[in-house]
Amino acid sequence: MENRIAVISIIVEDISVSSRVNELLHEYSQYVVGRMGIPYKERGVSIICVVLDAPGDITSALSGKLGMLKGVSAKTVVAKTKA
Repeated sequence: MENRIAVISIIVEDISVSSRVNELLHEYSQYVVGRMGIPYKERGVSIICVVLDAPGDITSALSGKLGMLKGVSAKTVVAKTKA
């Protein structure tokens, strides 16, 4: 399977799972091009954007694992062209 550029947008509403989010991102770190995190203290959430260069099944697996965490929402956007 060929690599594609993808962005996973993550909203962490339950800060107690932040360590698990970071563990998952570390597990897939070989595919991570970059990451930006924004703590939005006024709303009590953290927003993370992760850019990946990975096969589709890897991107889906990470996004799915993140989305299954309680208090975490994750959505993925994938480039139409191959990397």
